[in-house]
Amino acid sequence: MPIFSATATFASYTSISFLSASQSQSHLSPFLNFSHKFTVKTPWQWQHHHYHTHKLLISASGNTQIDQNLESGLLQRPTPPDPQDDARLARRSSDWKAAKAYKDSGLIYNGRVEGYNSGGLRVRFYSILGFLPFPELSPVHTCKEPEKPIQEIARGLVGSVISAKVILADEDNKRLIFSEKEGAWSKFSKQINVGDIFEGKVGYVEDYGAFVHLRFPDGLYHLTGLIHISEVSWDLVQDVRDILKVGDQVRAKVVGIDGLTLSIKQLEEDPLLETLDKVIPQDGSADLDSLSGGEGDSIEPLPGLETILEELQQEDGIYDVRISRQGFEKRVVSQDLQLWLSNAPPTNQRFTLLARAGRQVQEIHLTTSLDQEGIKKALQRVLERVP
Repeated sequence: MPIFSATATFASYTSISFLSASQSQSHLSPFLNFSHKFTVKTPWQWQHHHYHTHKLLISASGNTQIDQNLESGLLQRPTPPDPQDDARLARRSSDWKAAKAYKDSGLIYNGRVEGYNSGGLRVRFYSILGFLPFPELSPVHTCKEPEKPIQEIARGLVGSVISAKVILADEDNKRLIFSEKEGAWSKFSKQINVGDIFEGKVGYVEDYGAFVHLRFPDGLYHLTGLIHISEVSWDLVQDVRDILKVGDQVRAKVVGIDGLTLSIKQLEEDPLLETLDKVIPQDGSADLDSLSGGEGDSIEPLPGLETILEELQQEDGIYDVRISRQGFEKRVVSQDLQLWLSNAPPTNQRFTLLARAGRQVQEIHLTTSLDQEGIKKALQRVLERVP
């Protein structure tokens, strides 16, 4: 009786090969073990070559058993992938490209707030969920409700549309970051100019200065500027917190647009200019305690001043430079050396500079053919050369 072996491939073909009794005698056993490969192919699997195999035990009598040691379900038809998955992936990739375009162009995006966590807001950007950290919120929210914790403010923003800039679009690391502050700057920075004076509220204080939220004509606080520690007061300030605290209402002058720098002290006259006639009287009379004079050689220059004066004398149009008088202020304005140009134009080829450091003030006379602007440029060149 012939023994047969079978190889069956579903969805392809089935073949049977016969062996003679003599050929199979030496191999005969109660059950003949051989591989019986079943291959189930879907259109997707034809492309990716996924195969499922199963082993049969066939007896000489023709009975067939399936090896129970194999995992169940191998012969089940797999579920083909959803074509919509590819579409979703393609759309997600396209949305990341759009996010990068927003970042590169600086355009403002209006996104819906879908939630929040302990660090910020979740903002929808098409199929992507981005993040807006609390420090990047516009001050308009906290200034409107200063008594509310940031978490309550965030809860109230859920469902609203927020205008912000994309400041980070990293598809590889799945990071999409927004800034409402940057968006507000694009909108409101055109409304400010150097010299403008604003009412403001201190938002937070650092060692190097205070950040002040500026109130605009609509009554809302849209932008935040920095008052550096050197611009807080004409007095020497050791700690900003001794003068300014969070929530304080202040008036500040815009002194720089880039980075939005502000000053409180420039709303007041420099005490040196207010008391100059007292410190160094223009009529030549003064108390001995506050004034010393005579030949410039008898007055020791302030630290760092001597090199500046030597370089200044090398400039074309400047013939002589000497210290004429010195005096002492009642308070320390700055320990650093400062040079001041007189507002009065040169007279009879004479011009006056003032140098001060700490409480000490020195008057410097220049003999020059330069006008006021020429002297200013010469001084700038000298300060660039001197370390």
